Amino acid sequence: MLMVSVVVPVYDEAEVLEQFHARLAAAMIATGVDWEVVYVNDGSRDRSLDIMHALRARDAHVAVLNLSRNFGKEIALTAGLDRAAGDAVVVIDADLQDPPELIPELLEVWATGVDIVYAQRQSRRGESWLKRQTAFAFYRVMRRLTKIDIPPDTGDFRLMSRRSVDALLQLREHHRFMKGLFAWVGFSTRAVPYLREARAGGASKWNYWKLWNFALEGITGFSVLPLKVATYLGLGIALLSGLYAVYLVISTLIYGNPVPGYPSLLVAILFMGSTQLIVLGIIGEYLGRSFNELKQRPLYFVESYSPPDSRTNGMSQALHEVSRVHHNVRATG
Repeated sequence: MLMVSVVVPVYDEAEVLEQFHARLAAAMIATGVDWEVVYVNDGSRDRSLDIMHALRARDAHVAVLNLSRNFGKEIALTAGLDRAAGDAVVVIDADLQDPPELIPELLEVWATGVDIVYAQRQSRRGESWLKRQTAFAFYRVMRRLTKIDIPPDTGDFRLMSRRSVDALLQLREHHRFMKGLFAWVGFSTRAVPYLREARAGGASKWNYWKLWNFALEGITGFSVLPLKVATYLGLGIALLSGLYAVYLVISTLIYGNPVPGYPSLLVAILFMGSTQLIVLGIIGEYLGRSFNELKQRPLYFVESYSPPDSRTNGMSQALHEVSRVHHNVRATG
């Protein structure tokens, strides 16, 4: 029978977990397929882990993966995908901005033979004007900087076929920009539009500083254009300097050698110094990421994993059947 896994990274979502699971369970039951949900606790500081275990005690479809500390959403998502056993895998956040009720529609599109069905936002309710505009600009900039087709206005909420998940899990870099990795593996894709709601509870964990660093992860992970820009900037400044030197020589021969003003000299020095620091910073971003990858540390450590009772019961029944058959063989032999 077809089985669908749902992966939900969780970090301090105690206020919405119960409501989220109720809506998710109703949506999955409506599909009529076998299913499981893997909740990944990414070092939550509130009661999220206790609620997850309570949900597992009530619902045999629930698995709880507890990481040893907070590793970040991208790695928590990878940890959940590592444990997902379904023929199709749905990735969704627990804050209910992405509606679980859309999953049946994602499954319908997937059934037509599409490998990756992503939910594309038509609105971003509950977010400030500045956040909406920066998100809009970021997706467009990424599409111009990279050679891969990262769909605009699309988060992590999507459904993936088994083969696309297996391909994705072969990519084990530490600096993970999942939206880029989803697109990098290729395979057939299709968008399903939806209206994104405001958070059902709690507060966003993404401030502007984290969003800025997240954008850097995406740009440096999928484009070397900033390094090329640094090269072109250096060449441009060298050309302007050469032209200015020619101008000074000609001006001196014609008009003599008046002493240049101190302010213009100071501006030139500051401009060159700041340009050098910017270029060194760009090189440092790439060098630092290369250094982290070369250490080849594990992506994460698991403190505990509680598989869904439905899978455990199924394995127990299979082992019991094997034991019974083995006993019968021995008896007849």
